[in-house]
Amino acid sequence: MTDGRPTADSPWPVALLNTKLRDYIDRLGTAWVEGEITQWNVSGGTVYGKLKDLEQDSTISFSVWSSARSRVPTDLKQGDRVVVLLKPNFWVKAGSLSMQVYEIRHVGLGDLLERLERLRAQLASEGLFAAERKRRLPFLPGRIGLVTGKDSDAEKDVLRNAQLRWPAVQFRVIHAAVQGDRAASEITGAIRALDADPSVDVIIVARGGGDFQNLLCFSDEKLIRAVAEIRTPLVSAIGHEADRPLLDEVADLRASTPTDAAKRVVPDVSEELARVEQARSRIRSRVTHTVRIEVERIAMLRSRPVIATPGELVDRRADDLTRHLARGGELVERSIERASVATEHLLGRLRTLSPQSTLARGYAVAQLVDGRVLRGTADAPAGAELSIRLADGAVGAVSTGVVGGAE
Repeated sequence: MTDGRPTADSPWPVALLNTKLRDYIDRLGTAWVEGEITQWNVSGGTVYGKLKDLEQDSTISFSVWSSARSRVPTDLKQGDRVVVLLKPNFWVKAGSLSMQVYEIRHVGLGDLLERLERLRAQLASEGLFAAERKRRLPFLPGRIGLVTGKDSDAEKDVLRNAQLRWPAVQFRVIHAAVQGDRAASEITGAIRALDADPSVDVIIVARGGGDFQNLLCFSDEKLIRAVAEIRTPLVSAIGHEADRPLLDEVADLRASTPTDAAKRVVPDVSEELARVEQARSRIRSRVTHTVRIEVERIAMLRSRPVIATPGELVDRRADDLTRHLARGGELVERSIERASVATEHLLGRLRTLSPQSTLARGYAVAQLVDGRVLRGTADAPAGAELSIRLADGAVGAVSTGVVGGAE
């Protein structure tokens, strides 16, 4: 036997390994540990139990000897949150590790509330509870997803009241633990499964109330964040008025009870039929009222003289029309007369200024054969052919040259 490092040629005996483990573990001493009691059995004055981590999947077994029972509350039970003063012990003979408990204390309700309020404030600061994130519930869901305990009163209340209100309503129910260490994870998984189902239009999470500590699973941070991420509207129906689990804050609608959830999610067919009949009655009344007003308006129009005796309007306007026609004819004649006088005056001036009038007085215009007018003797040398335009026509001529001087 050696206290050095063991080798294949010089291994440690089992007793030596166990002794070293015991000595090492003994140096740890006692420690306060917090967790949830998941097992609590009393046998022969000794308590055998299990303590689970509050957040992770980790569990230890512990024992409370009869000598320490006086320091243990008598009302401890499965599901309680506690802080435990324990010491790990390693038994050399059996090679087993045990946790010996010296004292157990309840985690005070004030501590739980303080933690819950800190988490509530943190999630609120992230906007998970904001009103603008709330989604409107469908008027008439085709299928409702329900997360609740198996064979629970909450399940029966939701199904019965929903079917009484709308017999054709359909459900997809997923059973999950609604308290204890498995509750938060099972509820989260059920919500995600329903959210992934395209036929589910709204989700109800229902439980028929309970003790504050039993409802802590509905304030689990992972559950709350999962609800904030889904796309399907969710209704929280925990049925706990004194304290509001965080699920109530993040849900799109909070119902006071499972029965209230069914009433809020599913419309009452009789009420809707009554509303339809009321709407029809209002429509009939409005249409009848409108038609009556229009009939009265038409009757009033028909009673007016211009409509009752339309020929009177024509007769009354006939004299005016005759007078206007006579006046129009007179004005047209005057306009034509004035225009004729002006035309004659212009025609006289035109005749006075016309070259033809000059020709008529005995003058003539001499032109060359190309049509140019002679303007001087140089334009018509001897032998040039000319055209002499007179008042009644033109005669041809041949220039004999200059015959005399100009006067």
